[in-house]
Amino acid sequence: MQMQEEQCRLTLKFIGNVCKLTISPTVPVTVEALVGTNVTLSVSHAGVSQPEVMWFMGSVLVAKWTVGGSLPSDNASAIYKRELDGSLTIMNVLLRYNGTYIVEMTKMLEEKVSATFHLFVYDIIMNISLHTDPGDAIEGEMRFTLYYSTLQGEAKEVRWFFNGLELKNGPHYFISGKKLTINQPSRRDTGHYTVLLTNPFSSETQIRDITVLYGPDMPVLKVSPTKAFFVSGESLFLSCQAEGEPPPSATWFFNGESIATSSTGTVHLSNVKTSQSGVYTCVMINNRTGAKLQRNVTVIVYESPSGEPQCSVQAVDGGAALQFLCLWPGGAPEAQLSFASLSSNASGYGNYSMTVNDIQRLNGREITCKAEHPLIQTHCSVIPRGPVDFHSVILTSINQDEQMIVVIHCSAEATPDALVHWIKNGNFLQTGPKYQISTNTTHLFIYDFNATTDLDTFTCTAINPLGNKTVDTTLLGPQISNSSVFLSKDRTEVTLTWVVPLTSVITGFDIQMKGPELSSPSQNKQRTASGFLTIQLMSASARTTSVSGLNPETVYYFRVIPKAGTTEGEESEHRIGPAPGLSGAAIAGIAAGIPCALFVLFIVLAFIFCSRRDRIPRYPVSRAVEKAAISQSTLNPHRLLRARLKPEYRRQQPERLTPLPSVRMATTV
Repeated sequence: MQMQEEQCRLTLKFIGNVCKLTISPTVPVTVEALVGTNVTLSVSHAGVSQPEVMWFMGSVLVAKWTVGGSLPSDNASAIYKRELDGSLTIMNVLLRYNGTYIVEMTKMLEEKVSATFHLFVYDIIMNISLHTDPGDAIEGEMRFTLYYSTLQGEAKEVRWFFNGLELKNGPHYFISGKKLTINQPSRRDTGHYTVLLTNPFSSETQIRDITVLYGPDMPVLKVSPTKAFFVSGESLFLSCQAEGEPPPSATWFFNGESIATSSTGTVHLSNVKTSQSGVYTCVMINNRTGAKLQRNVTVIVYESPSGEPQCSVQAVDGGAALQFLCLWPGGAPEAQLSFASLSSNASGYGNYSMTVNDIQRLNGREITCKAEHPLIQTHCSVIPRGPVDFHSVILTSINQDEQMIVVIHCSAEATPDALVHWIKNGNFLQTGPKYQISTNTTHLFIYDFNATTDLDTFTCTAINPLGNKTVDTTLLGPQISNSSVFLSKDRTEVTLTWVVPLTSVITGFDIQMKGPELSSPSQNKQRTASGFLTIQLMSASARTTSVSGLNPETVYYFRVIPKAGTTEGEESEHRIGPAPGLSGAAIAGIAAGIPCALFVLFIVLAFIFCSRRDRIPRYPVSRAVEKAAISQSTLNPHRLLRARLKPEYRRQQPERLTPLPSVRMATTV
């Protein structure tokens, strides 16, 4: 440099001013320094000697001197140290000395020259911390930011990594200064985030795990077992699951009311009822973010109607029309009912009816009701028909006042039920003190019945919209139409059987015996004038009885006496025992009496011939007589009865008679 300056002096002396002041470096220079060290900003010049030097930090003058001249003494604590060549040394550099330094050199009559230095002071990087804004990363939010801070040192270069891959600026990630911004974070951004800080003197990294909160997603509902519907009494499980971070919790509601839910989000419904049919709502809640989502599932519980469907038909509009009814109530849902043969498109539920005016075409035709329920399909049928032939039934009883009550039951098989009209002697009977008709009209009650004076013919007519039938019932007094006896092999027991006319009015039977008295402790034995002893009192429904404890060598007489209150009918008498033997004297007497017997027989035959038209056969009578009494409404039963009724006597109370222990009762029919 001295040689150049000497050359310039010589040139200036002999040629003139042709040398110019120059400075080096000519371009800005970056200088990096570690805190606490000394750093020199080096310059050099040429072209002139002893230029004036001025150093600026920014726009602030920090030092000034003349190169080649005497240097001012620097204070020991001075920051800046002047160098002979115009360079500047910064002592014990601090972070605040960061900045741009400019050096200017001038010489009289010369242009000013300058050089620029950019000083970067770094410290050792220590204690990196990563922070987030906001505190939680939530899926769907606008942005989420990570930023770092250091306890010491600044980075010259910052690099961000996600799960080991370096991040670059783009639509999703944006790096600026100390920040990493994630735009619209999603669950895919959950992972390890690393920041790497470097400067010329140190390098440090810091890692932070970020979990992006999300959910709940759309809940997945399951009904176990998987069925379209459930039957009342079954059990089922409802489960609700959804993705989310943290895992969302489930709460179930039914009809707006919370129901018991397990920790796993499951509901157990046992022995379900139809009232539990409906919409169940599962609400999933992210307890961290407060986000919630709900979904519904419908549970259907069916229950069959009770029993079987019931079909019936009734008369309406005064008998001009028929109303068919199909009843199958209950169940969930109600069963759908229809009469397909009456109408192809009409139906109803639970209790369905249909009225038909053209009724005669339906007589005897089966009408079916089709009953359909999700759990069962069945049917019922009804056949409308007019009354068919029937017989009346006679029932007799005695009330507490010892009055006899006779009931005539006329019930014709008919659909709908027939209405019965009662007639006596051409007059319709009405309910009164003597006669009472049941609510359904099928029973006629005759009160305070007298077996002698109240025997008459009663007519019942059964009517429904499809026809009518009439039956005449002639009441008969207490009678036995046929009877028989059966003796056991050892001849110690006898069985009596008897038959009575269907329309005979009977309240009981007296069983009488004549012969050696059977041993018995009973004190209620009553013997008649004819020598018969009443041994049994039988009910009106009895048709057989047995008597045991007989002596095989003894002759017994038995008879059955029908009774209507205190009125007795013709008895049925039978003899049992060994046939009687004949002695010699008896044979001689018989031989002597034959002529007399023939004479008497002639007289008897003549009497019979004269009176056979008026005589009435003694009972037991044949079954033909019984049938005639029922079928011929014009037959007068009183002629047959009046000749046989005995005078009334005060009736022996059955409850006062203690049955004899030797008498065995047979099962009655």
